[in-house]
Amino acid sequence: MQLYKSRGFSEFFQDTFTFLKQEGKHFFKHYFIINGAFLLILVVLGYFFTKFYTDFIFGGLLEGKSTTLVDDYINENLGLFVLMSLVFIVVALIAGMVSYAYPAIYLKLYSNHEGSRFDTSHLINAYKSNLGKLVIYILCSILIAIPLFIGFVIGAFALIITIIGILTIPLLIGAFMLFYSMTLMEYLENKKDIWGSFGYAWQLLKSKFWSAVGCVGLFYLISYIIQNVISLVPYLFGMASLFTTIDSGGPSQEELGSTMTMIMLLVFFLTFIVSAILGSIVQLNQGIIFYSLKEDNENINTKSIIDQIGSGE
Repeated sequence: MQLYKSRGFSEFFQDTFTFLKQEGKHFFKHYFIINGAFLLILVVLGYFFTKFYTDFIFGGLLEGKSTTLVDDYINENLGLFVLMSLVFIVVALIAGMVSYAYPAIYLKLYSNHEGSRFDTSHLINAYKSNLGKLVIYILCSILIAIPLFIGFVIGAFALIITIIGILTIPLLIGAFMLFYSMTLMEYLENKKDIWGSFGYAWQLLKSKFWSAVGCVGLFYLISYIIQNVISLVPYLFGMASLFTTIDSGGPSQEELGSTMTMIMLLVFFLTFIVSAILGSIVQLNQGIIFYSLKEDNENINTKSIIDQIGSGE
């Protein structure tokens, strides 16, 4: 599929799903290869955290034990608690950076290779060669996030005053996320420095603001709804199981605790995997928008076609 192509609101949607239909298998295969180890560590740490939480709630408080159970446990296992917290923070930061950069790096390779004729080694080499840029991007993004966050809070507060305003909050979120995403993709093009990339991303964002931001905002809204619906499924099955047990004589404290533990773990695993997949799709959509707006601004594909015609003559 051609990335450098002028698109409107409907084409942003259509081409995102067209890309997933054509290249989705290749895209997600390498996504889980690149991110698999980090995701696995986070899942394991999340499992222990969720299990501890449910054991505390349903094995401690509901049985009338002291509410200082958590404090007592942390004091008795302070070294392990600190170590696991540090590991979780470090892995989460690395995993977040790798996962966030994946769609941008993938689409850059896709454009350079004129298709998905590349493998994991190309992706790994791209990460290595752009490691310094990713660190600079994160640091500068945090720096400008402070004034942007203040603006976001003010804008969100103004919007939530009315019901119609609440419905436009996804647009505000979409605008901020698209701005950051396009900055990273432009920075990885190796043509501008980080501040020039921020400025260029703002220029692109303004060119087709409502169609681009509206598409991203709608994708975020759809993603949010899907995640919540999927997370409700285990709860519904768990509640149905509890009601069945109640009809047959009532659940014991142990049965209640084990059922809720299972529900919490299922919800965690499902939402974790689904959010990773949906997050990649949302970023992929932002990549499609970036290359489209870049084509409108620079006529990259048009110039390439003209050059090919000229060379043919």
